[in-house]
Amino acid sequence: MNRSLLAALVAGLVAIAVAPADPALAQAGAAVSGTVDVPAGADGSVVHGRAPARFDLVGVSWRGPGDVRLSVRGLDGRWGAWKQAIVEDGDSPDRGAPEAARSAGRRLGNPWWVGPSNGIRYRIRGRVSDLRATFVHSPAVRLPFRRPAATVSPAIVPRSSWGADESIRRSDPDAASALRLAIVHHTAGANDYTREQAPAIVRAIMTYHVKSNGWNDIGYNFLVDRFGTVYEGRYGGLDQNVVGAHAQGFNTGSVGVAVLGTYEGEAISPAAEKALAELLAWRLDLAHVDPLSTLNYISNGNPRFPAGLPVFLRAVSGHRDTGYTSCPGDTLYARLGAIAERIQRTGLPKLYDPLVEGGVGAVVRVRARVSDSSGWAVRIFDDATQLQVALGTGIGPTVDWSWDATLVPPGRYTWRIEAPGVTAAAGRVEGAAAAATLAFTAAAADLDTISPNGDGLAESTTIAYTLAANANVKADVLEPATGVVVAPLELPRWRRAGEHTAAFDGLGLPDGVYAIRLTARASGSADVTTDVTIGVTRTLGSLSVTPEVFTPQRPDSPTSLAISFTLSQPAAVIVRVLREGRSVTVPFSGLLTEGPQLVDWNGSKPSGSIGDGDYEVIVEATDAIGTTRLQAPFTRDATPPRVTLVSRKPAVLAFDGPARVTGLANNARRAFEVRAAGKVRVPGIEEIRTLTLFVRDAAGNLTELRVKAPRGRPGTAG
Repeated sequence: MNRSLLAALVAGLVAIAVAPADPALAQAGAAVSGTVDVPAGADGSVVHGRAPARFDLVGVSWRGPGDVRLSVRGLDGRWGAWKQAIVEDGDSPDRGAPEAARSAGRRLGNPWWVGPSNGIRYRIRGRVSDLRATFVHSPAVRLPFRRPAATVSPAIVPRSSWGADESIRRSDPDAASALRLAIVHHTAGANDYTREQAPAIVRAIMTYHVKSNGWNDIGYNFLVDRFGTVYEGRYGGLDQNVVGAHAQGFNTGSVGVAVLGTYEGEAISPAAEKALAELLAWRLDLAHVDPLSTLNYISNGNPRFPAGLPVFLRAVSGHRDTGYTSCPGDTLYARLGAIAERIQRTGLPKLYDPLVEGGVGAVVRVRARVSDSSGWAVRIFDDATQLQVALGTGIGPTVDWSWDATLVPPGRYTWRIEAPGVTAAAGRVEGAAAAATLAFTAAAADLDTISPNGDGLAESTTIAYTLAANANVKADVLEPATGVVVAPLELPRWRRAGEHTAAFDGLGLPDGVYAIRLTARASGSADVTTDVTIGVTRTLGSLSVTPEVFTPQRPDSPTSLAISFTLSQPAAVIVRVLREGRSVTVPFSGLLTEGPQLVDWNGSKPSGSIGDGDYEVIVEATDAIGTTRLQAPFTRDATPPRVTLVSRKPAVLAFDGPARVTGLANNARRAFEVRAAGKVRVPGIEEIRTLTLFVRDAAGNLTELRVKAPRGRPGTAG
């Protein structure tokens, strides 16, 4: 970089005045120390900026597609490591939300907790303009705990205790009609913070989110530190479905919990994991969500999942499941399956998935699940008199009871599902009898994006729908933007009330997003329709995994698993390894160009190697249409086969599975196949005197069996 340009950059930095701390913020314990406008134009250069005399957290934002890294100087005069300014892209409000408009067009860096510091420098790459750094000083203080009075929850530090400054909060929060899932995050910064610094970090993150990003409030609903302390996040009520700003496109109906620290390679502490599980066990129980369940969430739009696209998620998901990010880090993400199991075991018994169909003037059907087989009751109350007007009871894990409300007087009624020890579920009985007579009560596709390219993978999808009454049903394929019917979908016309399916293969249709419109018509009722959105894209194809049986430790086996696939156009790709539906690791995540692709994976994960068993490789490719998801199985087997001598006469061996056997029996060569686990006669001999056999399984693992001749008897051929 020439000296005149460097001089101009430095002069521009030195000329910036540091804004005085806001007295109200200082009283709350956190203050924006100053915002620095950094001139751009030096690709690859390192620029030293002016910083306040003391700050603990810093973040940057800018315009343009370039990249920024930052490094800070501690009070001891030492410069720290370079940090990526944007670590977790997608921590933001949903598109169209008023708080998102304040930062529109800017790339928002993460708030880095750096500890006591007084200097900063930047490394700029690519096109960057209007680069701004925001500093926050947040001193550590000791805080009391409080348990919410109205609920049985874990101990939670409320906003008033950790020093949230309500004066900077921009507006009251929005609330979702229901909570459907939890999304787990980590924050940016070191993991060695002290117990006293933890609430200061929370306070600093709130200040940064509001003052720098322009959001209404802190983005997360809850935060958890490494000592197991839980902090109330966004204002609006601990047990309310407050819409956060933590996962763009997926904020409504989710609860976002951030674990303080970075977990790309370092494990979450046992105390933090326990607190996270207890918090979500309580919060999901209030919403009657099974932590081991899955759902289709319709995206509100982000760079990875366009608006209107159904996305398959777990009830306890990581931030990376909803966007282009590595959050919550490989080690924490790998623990989510075990954490979800722990959540389900915590606070039993529980009531899941309450569903009420029908209304006053028709038959009302109430369904739910309970986690044990104890008795349950469904009660209906008249809101005007507060009297119980109907009661249904039963025993077992399935709640399914109907109330004939065809002759019930019009009015407002409430339902309530109860069982011993559970958090009861309650809601309003709707009064729209006509809508209950004919309706689609559910409609969804098992694959929301298909790839009809002839490779036999994800070629078609099955649409499942439920009718509330008998009807004639037809289906059409439409272009959603225009509403033009492009093709009919063949299915039987007359359908009884209940669950049905329809197949859609997309053959003959160009790539694009389509709506499958189901229309039901019954005598005396108006037509009712429902749409299921399906993406058709041939971007991803020809997934294969070799070898199918993977043994990375054996010298004569491939040292890596070869995951190959093709792309017909550039796409964002994520490769995951799953076991029993739970993510084990992510061997690759990033943008790829068109053509044949190969991802080599050495069989390890952040916490070590994986164990023996059956696995799946999942490849997701996202283009402008949607995300195609292909899967291929493989087996990890590094365990030698087991073989034991059952008897010498007759000559019987026991095997623990299929194998190929070669060697000597009574000094004569023998070779035979074992097709299944069990006892097998050694062919060609009646009695075993000597035996030297080599037993190799399908993975190539080898076991050697030697049986010596009985004492006093020579080993002769049989």
